[in-house]
Amino acid sequence: MAVDLHTHSNRSDGSDEPAELVRKAVAKNLSAVALTDHDTLEGIDEAQQAANELPIELVPGVEISCEWAPGAMHLVVLFLEPEEGPLQDRLQELQTSRSQRNYRIADRLRRLGIDITMEEVIAESRVGVVGRPHFAAILVRKGVVADIPTAFQDYLGNQAPAYVPRLRLEPEEAISLARASGAVPILSHPHTLGHTAADEYAATYRRLTTAGLVGIDAYYGDYAPEEREELAAIARSFGLIPSGGSDYHGSYKEGLELGSGRGDLVVPDSVLEELRQARLNPADPG
Repeated sequence: MAVDLHTHSNRSDGSDEPAELVRKAVAKNLSAVALTDHDTLEGIDEAQQAANELPIELVPGVEISCEWAPGAMHLVVLFLEPEEGPLQDRLQELQTSRSQRNYRIADRLRRLGIDITMEEVIAESRVGVVGRPHFAAILVRKGVVADIPTAFQDYLGNQAPAYVPRLRLEPEEAISLARASGAVPILSHPHTLGHTAADEYAATYRRLTTAGLVGIDAYYGDYAPEEREELAAIARSFGLIPSGGSDYHGSYKEGLELGSGRGDLVVPDSVLEELRQARLNPADPG
C-alpha cells in the first residue's frame, strides 16, 4: 500500500479540516497519512481522533522553515507528538513571529492600494495558523489577481513588494530540536534550496546529515517520476531515507491530489517503516 507523509490542513495553509483530510486519505486507500502543518500541531488531536475510527495510521508531524539563502529550506518533522518537548515548545515562538508578520503584510498591501484587513485574513483561515495563502485567496476573491500563484508572484513571494521575513530556525538547531523531541527530521522539496550545481546539493546534504538529518522528500508530489528515482538514489548515497508525500493543500494548491500528487505519485509504505525504525533506533549525528 501507499502512504502520504507531507500534507496540510486548515490549521495552517490547507483548505481541509484535519478529520476531513484523514477521511480523504482512507478514500484514497492510503495505509498512513502524516499531517504536517506549518509551525503548528493544532490539528493533530482532531486528525488522530478520526484515524482512531478508520483503517489508517495518522503520523503526527509539522513543517518548519529554516534560515537559508539564497533559496528556502523546509523540514518535515515526523512522529512529533502534540505534547511538551524541545521542538514543540519552540513552535510557539515561530507562531508568534508568523502572527506579527501577518499584520505587517496587511499593512504593506494597504500601502500598495489594496483594501484588506487582518479581520478578513483571519476569517479566511477560520482556525489555526494564518499564512500567506490566506492573503492570496483574498487577493483572488477581490479580483486583484487571477489566481494564487500570481498573488505570490506579484505581491507575496520572497522578492515581491508585500513580502515580510519572519523568525526561522537555523537548520542545525531545527534538526537537533527534532531529534531531541524523539522525532524524525526530513529535508522537504530540495529544489527550493536555490542551488544550481550538484556539488552545492552534495555539500548541503553532507552538512545536514552530519547534523542528524534522517531523510529527504524524494517522492514529492510536484516531481516527475525520473526526478523522484534520481533523488531517492542520491538520498541513499548519503545514508538518508527517501521519504515523500504530495504536499497536499486542498484548494490552495489546485491539481495536487492527496496521495497521488499530480496523478503519478506513489510513496511505498516501506518508507514509513524505515522512518519508524530510524526513530526507534536513532544513529548518532555525524
